[in-house]
Amino acid sequence: MSSGVEPQEVFVELLDEGVTCFRPTRADPLGDDKYRLLAPPDYDPENEYWAFPPDSVVRCRKEKLSGGEVLVARELVEQTSHREGGP
Repeated sequence: MSSGVEPQEVFVELLDEGVTCFRPTRADPLGDDKYRLLAPPDYDPENEYWAFPPDSVVRCRKEKLSGGEVLVARELVEQTSHREGGP
């Protein structure tokens, strides 16, 4: 199911950090500013609360962060079918 396009670096906001904080990850470009977020090898859903979980399709926009202009996930297009966490 590879489109032949290399994954790109996308920044996802981390929730429950006390300050605005972003985490870089890789994402497959899907066109129309949409990307499917990929989980990095060290992703731990018990320790990191992403605004959009891995495997979600998000719309990104270029924004200036401290490291320069980057792609930031800003809108959920399609949620994953599984849920993180539990009772």
